[in-house]
Amino acid sequence: MFHLVTGGSGFVGSTIARRLVERGEKVRVYDLWRAEDQPAEVEFVQGDINDRAAVAAAMHGIDCVHHNVALVPLAKAGDRFWTVNVEGTRIALEEAKRAEVKMFAHMSSSAVFGSPEVMPITNDTPRRPIEIYGEAKKAGEDLVLEAQAHGFPASVIRPRTVIGIGRLGIFEILFDWIRDKANIYIIGSGDNLFQFVHAEDIADASIYSCLKHVPGVFNVGAEKFGTLREDLEFLCQHAGTGSKVVSLPTGLTIATLQTLDKVGLSPLGPWHYLTYHKPFHFDSEPAFAALGYRPRYDNRSMLTDSYDWFVNNFDASKVKAGASTHKRPVKQGILRVLKALS
Repeated sequence: MFHLVTGGSGFVGSTIARRLVERGEKVRVYDLWRAEDQPAEVEFVQGDINDRAAVAAAMHGIDCVHHNVALVPLAKAGDRFWTVNVEGTRIALEEAKRAEVKMFAHMSSSAVFGSPEVMPITNDTPRRPIEIYGEAKKAGEDLVLEAQAHGFPASVIRPRTVIGIGRLGIFEILFDWIRDKANIYIIGSGDNLFQFVHAEDIADASIYSCLKHVPGVFNVGAEKFGTLREDLEFLCQHAGTGSKVVSLPTGLTIATLQTLDKVGLSPLGPWHYLTYHKPFHFDSEPAFAALGYRPRYDNRSMLTDSYDWFVNNFDASKVKAGASTHKRPVKQGILRVLKALS
């Protein structure tokens, strides 16, 4: 089959494209830039998701669409969250319908749930986003769910926080501090169960949904995970640099991060400082049962593998200009002062 991966140069999109190529599938990527690590077999089409004519042309001859174009929380994109994550999804969905594609897999976000009180999260959990990014992702989901309701073959895939080889963004801060022997800070005790998902495991959800023509809504995370403190302490022990996990008071820390965010001195957005101190995990069993696969990574293996890659391979000078947020280092702002004092 012929697959179109929108946002196929981003972190998750590029993983989907690579794994499709490994399976012998034909792949076209639609993005603003071509990733240097993109397989040579991939057909690349440069374009903006809000350019309807270009999107329509990219859909020509396509069997399955993996829609991954999105601005992420670190982008702090304001109204552009709506332009890209909602209107871009609308254009991709409408042009996929016109092209009569066989499956449309939409990559969403756990941010649509906001900060639910009852765990685990299921498809019965109310979607109540608490910040602008989550609101935009929910609105994008709603477009796909409406299309589903009218018989269009589509799936919504919600990943937990994604990690994997080459993942930078907010994790570049974590890995950078541990490598440099700085303590790492968490909001509150860290005794909250917190689930991640490996990029390859979430990519497989999109791929299996398309290859098996399985529509639905799938919440996907690691099967094995612990508390945030436990898993970060395991990473520190693995690194062996002497870094330790240090708790900060919840109320004061959130208030401080909100202020720093508003004045542009911190890279962290509301999605990070309003939720990372709370329990957050999916019941992913229904997704795995429906799609017919199991995840290969647990929290600890994905954290340690990603950290080892960072230490042995990351070179900030080689990051391509225009790279997606999750594939480039973050300007740490005033957090560098905290790092120096830790």
